[in-house]
Amino acid sequence: MSDRAQEAADWWATSITDIEPGEIRLRGYPIEELIGAVSFPQMIWLMVRGELPSEDEARLLELTLVAAVDHGPQAPSIAAARMAVSCGLALNNAMATGVNLLGDVHGGAGQQCMGILQELKTAVDQGESPTTAARALVAAYKDRGTFLPGFGHRFHPLDPRRDPLMHAVERAARDGVVEGHYLEVALALESVLAEGSRPIPMNIDGATATIYAELGLAPELARGLFVLSRSVGLLAHAREQQLEPTRIKGPLPKSIPATYTGTPPRSVPHTSPTDGHP
Repeated sequence: MSDRAQEAADWWATSITDIEPGEIRLRGYPIEELIGAVSFPQMIWLMVRGELPSEDEARLLELTLVAAVDHGPQAPSIAAARMAVSCGLALNNAMATGVNLLGDVHGGAGQQCMGILQELKTAVDQGESPTTAARALVAAYKDRGTFLPGFGHRFHPLDPRRDPLMHAVERAARDGVVEGHYLEVALALESVLAEGSRPIPMNIDGATATIYAELGLAPELARGLFVLSRSVGLLAHAREQQLEPTRIKGPLPKSIPATYTGTPPRSVPHTSPTDGHP
């Protein structure tokens, strides 16, 4: 191979996929051997981590993917996908519309919570107790007047997805599947938040962040995995909207105009055609 050809071959060099005529290998495994031998969560793990997980690790990952699939049309990403379909876009365009709404505010709390858990674990590794570290972190957030990602929910007093996920990671820690260090600081943080007049329990983002941290995943992957999971809900809602007759469906029914908060009705000042001209 010439130097120029080698330069071209190296342009998109990858350790993920090896393709030749009649052959597809993912992380070194022939695709024909993977099909039927691994589950979808195992495949996700292989692609982003490079090795196959244990069945217990894959099971934990699967639980997080199932839990985050959907939260109804009141979720902005789902509503956007449905509106996109009502405007005539195809399913893939509608799904992309919803995915593009998933950022720091809507869809990013899991990644942010993983950063917090890592910060708490570092403090514990340096000799602080989990509770002391959690209290210091909560105090810092209160001083800034900011929300603690992964805790509290605008709709649910207690997020129904929290307990199944946390019980699963607790079992995994008892069974030695995960070490339990991030679980320890997450529960300490939740306990500290329960000491106030209004407890702030963990939500799905906190629970999935705990599992992802225990599984050794990078925080950036938390958001990507959430997008993978929520894409299922986007597809389902987009398809349902596709089967309905309503066209150009906006955020409000036509009978309910948005509240106007601007200047009251007024007339344009009367001027003669020659005003302002010589």
